[in-house]
Amino acid sequence: MFIRAVGYLWGDLSHAEIRKFTVLSGIFFLLIGAYWLLRTQKDAVFDSIVGLAYQPRAKILSWFVSIILVLIYSKLLDLLGNKKLLLVLATFFGSSFMVIAYCLEFASFGFADVVASPDRIFGWVIYVLIESLGSLMVGLFWAFVTSTTDATSAKKGYPLVIVGSQCGSLLGSYCSWQSEWFGNAFLFGAGACALALIVPMVFWYVRIIASHEKPTTPKQSQKPKTGIWEGLRLLLTRPYVGAILIVSTIYEVITTVLEYEMKLVAKEIYVTREAFASFNGMYGMFVNGLALLFALIGTSFLMRRFGLRFCLLLFPIITAFFVGWVYFSPVLYILLMACMATKGLSYAMNNPAKEMMYIPTVQDVRFKAKGWIDQFGGRTFKGLGAAVNDSFRHSFGELVSYSTYISFGLIAVWLVAAAYVGSRFKSLTEKGEVID
Repeated sequence: MFIRAVGYLWGDLSHAEIRKFTVLSGIFFLLIGAYWLLRTQKDAVFDSIVGLAYQPRAKILSWFVSIILVLIYSKLLDLLGNKKLLLVLATFFGSSFMVIAYCLEFASFGFADVVASPDRIFGWVIYVLIESLGSLMVGLFWAFVTSTTDATSAKKGYPLVIVGSQCGSLLGSYCSWQSEWFGNAFLFGAGACALALIVPMVFWYVRIIASHEKPTTPKQSQKPKTGIWEGLRLLLTRPYVGAILIVSTIYEVITTVLEYEMKLVAKEIYVTREAFASFNGMYGMFVNGLALLFALIGTSFLMRRFGLRFCLLLFPIITAFFVGWVYFSPVLYILLMACMATKGLSYAMNNPAKEMMYIPTVQDVRFKAKGWIDQFGGRTFKGLGAAVNDSFRHSFGELVSYSTYISFGLIAVWLVAAAYVGSRFKSLTEKGEVID
């Protein structure tokens, strides 16, 4: 019955493919569940310790930290390889958030200090760590999956992995929605435990499942290991890879602005730390519920029926519609709908679509260029969105007006890049060529 249901929703997956993508879905369930649990706590905790007005600057700080992280990431990738690095990062983040959970509850610099201040370093550290979790772990997970998956299997199996992630994000968001019952510190500890469980899951996948499969990476000539700047070189010298950067990250400017606008309005209604965290959890449930619904009934069908290019173009068109709607009516429920639609589609459709773009590429592109895109590129565009927020944070009306003009300009660039990548991907896969 399960195999029939999977085949109906996602195409003709073999038994081996179902087993493989189910385990990967379980790993992503834990990762995204922990991320959304912590992410929906992030702004409420930061507001309590530092102050929500400084949130744009925290995102800009995350951009500077990402520069250091991407250099460390590339070096560790050479030293450890993608499997070991995934295990190392899961252990690091799991341990870090467990310590934070303890400090929030029991340390004098945690919730015991009720006066928010930008001088409280602990709040900045929490914010940057949660931001880093999203960029480092999610990007590395997808690179790990892509290295063992071909284009045909990916079209059928990636949406199944996304379903696991959306179930995790729903559970994480639901727990955050119940912040007034669980408490913020307890939920940080729960997120830490979920990250720790990734370690045995990855061991299981590598030793039991992936070890019995033939490698799917295109054959390449043996080359010495490249340096940490190789990913940046590929971004600057390969138009296809540069266009992937735009398609994968430019929407972060728009969603960063929309979310900040929504949270400014919501904070006026949900005034306590637990209530504000609960609102963010409710928002997370709406976003991921929409993404799960679309992943179940739409992503695989659209990819198989209309192709990658269509999916890449559909997202910016829908985003433009909601940006225009917010401009004319920037009230909470419309901002909530806009954020739900843009975030939900980015997870359910744009994420699996953009990961497929790496399939006709060599390993350096899949891991090192992708590392720059996911960690540095994504943080850069989020930082630009935060800079817009910070520039107009004293006037909500000006923020809405000027951000709309900026968003439409970025969407025009986004559409051009999406059209190019979609056409180039089709040409490369049909001819069996790769970008090296």
